[in-house]
Amino acid sequence: MTRLDDERRARRNDGQFSQTGKGKGMNVKAAMPVISMRGAGYYSSNTVGAKAVIDRAGDLVAGAIAAMQPLAGGVPFTVADFGAADGGTSLDLMRRIVGLVRAREPDREIAITYTDLPHNDFAALFRLTQGLLGAPTDAPLAGMPDVYIFGSGTSFYRQILASGTLSLGFSATAMHWLSSRPTMIADHVQAVGATPREQARFRAQAMADWETILLHRARELRPGGRLVLANFCVDEEGRYLGNTGGVNMFDTFARHWRELHASGRISAAEYRNATFQQFYKSKVEFAAPFADANSAVSRAGLRLDHVSTTVTACPYAADFRRHGDAARFAEAYVPTLRSWSETVFAGALDPSRPADERAAIVDDFYGAYQAEVARAPQGHAMDYVHCFMVISKAS
Repeated sequence: MTRLDDERRARRNDGQFSQTGKGKGMNVKAAMPVISMRGAGYYSSNTVGAKAVIDRAGDLVAGAIAAMQPLAGGVPFTVADFGAADGGTSLDLMRRIVGLVRAREPDREIAITYTDLPHNDFAALFRLTQGLLGAPTDAPLAGMPDVYIFGSGTSFYRQILASGTLSLGFSATAMHWLSSRPTMIADHVQAVGATPREQARFRAQAMADWETILLHRARELRPGGRLVLANFCVDEEGRYLGNTGGVNMFDTFARHWRELHASGRISAAEYRNATFQQFYKSKVEFAAPFADANSAVSRAGLRLDHVSTTVTACPYAADFRRHGDAARFAEAYVPTLRSWSETVFAGALDPSRPADERAAIVDDFYGAYQAEVARAPQGHAMDYVHCFMVISKAS
């Protein structure tokens, strides 16, 4: 499947989630952007760093499982991967979870639900879990005895699982996506480069959304259940994704998109439309609902057991330091940026443009970024900056 196929498929979906009120469900609006990772296995095959983050969360997951009381007989151990994309980056973690549960309870049935938005490439996810994509030497997750795999095309801004049934919820690199765009950013593409007034609106939306996410998970969790979350953040030193001391990734996105506007290639509206529906919270902001004993989250029974920030080095930049080939680095590095950002830029373009014209603009945009990296590679890296959390529901 080609990138153009991905875009055409996404364009058939006429909306993205839009929050209508905490806990009251969502309305789909045609004006909202389509948000998805690239399909056909492209996302997991080009996001090595995202898998490294999940692998780092593995010990927190193991600790969360060890802290749970055994279930009653006949009750399955239920797992949910919220915002799973094609599922490839968390496959090893899911295998580890199965092993950990079986080590304690050899006969326990395990149900794994992968969740993402309706236009996610669930076909690729199921092929990966069935062993039809990916490394042929890996044992298929779906082939493990008494492991049952499900998919839910439902936003995590809604309740997804039946109340009181979830044993372990996991999510990595997903919950920075907001339920709606609170405003357009006038002269940048992401809230990290927005004006203070624009940032304030994004922060307010993000904090309301965080409460919504937590309250839905509180309803899903069984008493004593756990959440392990790894979310993008701004850490205590002001670092965030792609901004850890070198070339700022989002500033580079904005500069190349601005150049397309300056050259007349895209309109002023298309320039503004490339506003990422994202916000990176701080550790303090993530912990805020738990610090107040009277908050809705605390009253729902959720407790914060662990919170920390960590930086995971960009594997492509690390490879470049070993081999020193700038063109090779650029060719490997830019696709990982494209895997999660392309629908934002493609979706910013006027849909009345012919599809091949839109595809050419997007190709040229990433081509210019790749040429810059190949020409001057030093400082380019997409280091991941995450806030790791373990949250439990009172027994």
